[in-house]
Amino acid sequence: MDRIEAMRVFVAALEEGSLAGAGRRLNRSPAAVSRAIAFLEQHVGAELLHRTTRSLRLSEAGERYAVACRRILTDLEEADLAALGERSAPRGMLTITAPPISGEDVLRPIVDAYLDAYPAVSVNLVLLDRHTNLVEEGFDVALRVGQLPDSSLVATRVGGDVRRVIVGAPRYLDQHPRIDEPADLAKHQVVTTTHFGHDTWVFPPAPGQTIARAVHFKPRLVVNSVRAALASAVEGRGVTRLYTYHVAERVLDGSLRIVLRDAEPAPLPVHLLTPQGRTATPKVRAFIDFAAPRLRAVFARLSADSEVLAGS
Repeated sequence: MDRIEAMRVFVAALEEGSLAGAGRRLNRSPAAVSRAIAFLEQHVGAELLHRTTRSLRLSEAGERYAVACRRILTDLEEADLAALGERSAPRGMLTITAPPISGEDVLRPIVDAYLDAYPAVSVNLVLLDRHTNLVEEGFDVALRVGQLPDSSLVATRVGGDVRRVIVGAPRYLDQHPRIDEPADLAKHQVVTTTHFGHDTWVFPPAPGQTIARAVHFKPRLVVNSVRAALASAVEGRGVTRLYTYHVAERVLDGSLRIVLRDAEPAPLPVHLLTPQGRTATPKVRAFIDFAAPRLRAVFARLSADSEVLAGS
């Protein structure tokens, strides 16, 4: 069996989450997929996947091997496209990751339009509420909100005014002590998300000070879903910290009220990130060129909404 083809089967199984899914994507029988995985395991002399009837889980050896397989397959694709040169057109599977809400509400419509424009491309859109290692996890593009660490990733800025705000339902705020400064949060029921900090929120220094203010609290509710935190805040269960585009609609309709405006951290930029070298592939380059101006338009509108929120 060809080892490169077996690697493609292995990576497809990881991305689809099952051997059957890999078979459907590659138009292979389940038996052929199983044989390809077994061939690789025999070749490397180690089990790569722990299989159950419902899921696949990488072994320790499989995790290392998956990184190498993705890198090899990407290098091969880039070599093929470089040989084709200007005759190459966007095609193949484009794998994108984004945070859940911005991925669903902002990026997904743009992906739909991209698919209409490039019918030879398919997209795997993975919505995760955590930062990913694009190279190790095999992503072509990531939508990221926040400051970027120094890295080898290629960044395309698509927005720059996402605010982090503290919100609560008016009925909750009216029935509890006033929140005039960050330290007052310690007296309140707090709904936190894994993305914004379990038990500590950091604020800029107070006027005339140079040290950032860290507020520690015992959360009443911790969730790993922004939508869940938003719903609990709307229902009056406590205050929470989210991005402005998460809460804009609820603030404008009066369901939530922003507090501590004067203590907000600086707005955050938004970028599309790609691994170095990946932008040379037509499907990635076409997506960046297609998505970037549309994302800038969306985040410019959200920035305008933020200005409305600032006066609400």
